[in-house]
Amino acid sequence: MIGLTPPSRLVRRADFIACSKGRRVATAAFVLQERQRGDAAAPRFGFTVTKKTGGAVERNRMRRRLKEAVRLGAREAARPGSDYVLVLTRAALDRPFDTLLTDLTEALRRSAAPKAR
Repeated sequence: MIGLTPPSRLVRRADFIACSKGRRVATAAFVLQERQRGDAAAPRFGFTVTKKTGGAVERNRMRRRLKEAVRLGAREAARPGSDYVLVLTRAALDRPFDTLLTDLTEALRRSAAPKAR
């Protein structure tokens, strides 16, 4: 899997806020927020870790783990024209990486499924 380029990133605060008003899928390690942009461009990802989850070293380690999971596992599952924000919880630090990948692909699949009424 060497040579995979990372997906596009969300950098503007307005994009993060727009995602927070979209669809949510909770897992043990993070909450996935999705917003449909309405175009066919590649999906974009943003990461949020609050200071409540730990010190800077731990927050950066959690963020790096999720960035790598997105790089490896989100290509097939993410929908084009969507923005995703991953709000990490403390469990992202200790969760096995394979389980983190499974959680991510499952959350992306659940966010793409039609809403049940």
